[in-house]
Amino acid sequence: MSTARLLGISILCLLLVRNSESVSDEVSALLAFKIAIYDDPLSKLSDWNSKDKDPCSWSGVGCSALNSRVVTLELSNSSLQGFLAPEIGSLRSLQKLVLDHNTFMGSIPKDISMLKNLIELNLSTNQLAGPIPSEIGDMTKIAKIDLHANRLDGTIPPELGRLGSLVELRLSNNNLTGIIPASNDSNMESANSNDQTGLCQLSKLTNIDLSYNFLVGDIPTCLKQIQRSSFIGNCFENNDTSNRPLQQCEINQDTSKDNHTDENEQKGLPEPLWLLILEVIAAVSFLSLLTLCTITGLRRCRARSSGSENSVPWTRAVSWKENTVISIDDDLLINVPKISRQELAEACEDFSNIIGSSHETVVYKGTLKDGREIAVVSLSVSVHYWNDYVELYFQKEVIEMARLSHENVAKMVGYCKESDPFSRMLVFQYPPNGTLYEHLHDSEGWQVSWPRRMKLALAIARVLRYLHTELQPPFAVAALTSSSIYLTEDFSPKIIDFERWRHLVTKPELGSVNGASINNITDSRHKRFMDVQANTFAFGVILLELISGKASVSSKDTGDLVDWARKYLEQPEEFSKLVDPRLQRQSVNQESLGIVCNVVNLCIDPEPSRRPSMSMIAAILEEGIETSAATLLRDSSLAWAEAELAIS
Repeated sequence: MSTARLLGISILCLLLVRNSESVSDEVSALLAFKIAIYDDPLSKLSDWNSKDKDPCSWSGVGCSALNSRVVTLELSNSSLQGFLAPEIGSLRSLQKLVLDHNTFMGSIPKDISMLKNLIELNLSTNQLAGPIPSEIGDMTKIAKIDLHANRLDGTIPPELGRLGSLVELRLSNNNLTGIIPASNDSNMESANSNDQTGLCQLSKLTNIDLSYNFLVGDIPTCLKQIQRSSFIGNCFENNDTSNRPLQQCEINQDTSKDNHTDENEQKGLPEPLWLLILEVIAAVSFLSLLTLCTITGLRRCRARSSGSENSVPWTRAVSWKENTVISIDDDLLINVPKISRQELAEACEDFSNIIGSSHETVVYKGTLKDGREIAVVSLSVSVHYWNDYVELYFQKEVIEMARLSHENVAKMVGYCKESDPFSRMLVFQYPPNGTLYEHLHDSEGWQVSWPRRMKLALAIARVLRYLHTELQPPFAVAALTSSSIYLTEDFSPKIIDFERWRHLVTKPELGSVNGASINNITDSRHKRFMDVQANTFAFGVILLELISGKASVSSKDTGDLVDWARKYLEQPEEFSKLVDPRLQRQSVNQESLGIVCNVVNLCIDPEPSRRPSMSMIAAILEEGIETSAATLLRDSSLAWAEAELAIS
């Protein structure tokens, strides 16, 4: 055999083995990414099989037609919850990484900078924390970086100035501090003073949004052409932008100084040392692989005539682990007030004032020392069954509840987490006027007039619009009923999601959960209460309760409220038969009744996909009810009296 032919076979063998190695690397990296996801309620990763050596058919994964290398990973709006595995940096051919509108927590791994071919990075609308890695400055092909709506802190890395292809940079709605890095001057820190750093180096950068952070100083001259709305909500000086209140800026500056000091004390080895080690390892591996491929090629050529196939004696160690250890970081709850068990015991009369209970929870009512009335939800679970996965899920749900900020959501006051005795409790403000259910069904209902019922319908629609469409990611109430809607003294509704915590603690076998089965548990939780369409249906039921005064599961005469109402909802001339007989007929505006009944029909559609969004429903009610209410008030003196009662 000629030397040239032998060399050709060796090179071909090398390419084949290297391609096989690359595919194996990508499979391992993707599986490591999957393992770091602890909640996949939509089963987006269900077809990511460790036995499948070709990931190109996996959901969200796109491959090149030329060499079957992974070039895209797109899983936006997938309800994924977990962490970004550092192994993602092994997807060396990746050009597009889109993971927005999920619940990724933890920090952005520095290994992401190994994606040298990446063109688009979108990690927006998650719960990522920590600084933006300066190593991102090594991704020279990138054109779009979108990290908005996270919890990122620290300064904007001046190394972004190396990204000559960058067109779009979105960092809004984070906790970034410091100045906007403009160019390499005395105000900026850089590992190498000869480097060109800062955003003014980026001639292609035309779309930038840095709004709603805690940035200080001046807006660089090179960015003056950018619209002012891209800089609002910061702490700039002498700029024609709308800044944060001065008090917020001062508090954040003090915090960032403390964090900066801690970071300086924890700096590790310089990066060049790691690069040198990697270069040595790569060189040795390449020489060993080349020798091995040459020997293998010769053996295969000699054995070809006999048809035998010798297996390649090279094997690869798997870099990911089946049993991932979940790290519990209490800093995730740093912005949520922590209340001691002793303080809650004093507030709730030594936990004797019970206002509700189930197998999984006990709800107490109490009064804090400052006079605030509270509801305390205590999770009834043994420490034996409370593993790391449940603890992580508990923390995530505390964060979820704490982020809710609406006048019609009961504010979360804090949480209690203690080991002796083992305690996990959630504390909410307690509206003092009972529940909507009690006022409609357990009393004579005289206080809930028609104008007041319409006012409640509008308020509940608006808060659901906020939870479903204005929050990112959306929030679904676990069990939306008239019993979960509490009322203030002026009959303003407040939603308290008690049911969310009852289903955190499920079965005793939770204590034996491992990484392989955690998705089964979170799937059942998701089906139970993380369903926006179910909230829409429930809102339709609440509207029926407001109209009719009947409970959702009522007496033997009506049975299920929806089934009873359908025969009247199908015929507009029958709408009046749905009206609560306790209401005075002349006070019920027929126009608003028709609008509400039509909305009910939309909400209780048997096919969830046909139910409209709460944004649309709220708009219909706002336009219809408020218009008809104005007409009613103009034409009826009795309506004026009832409206005054509803508002008072």
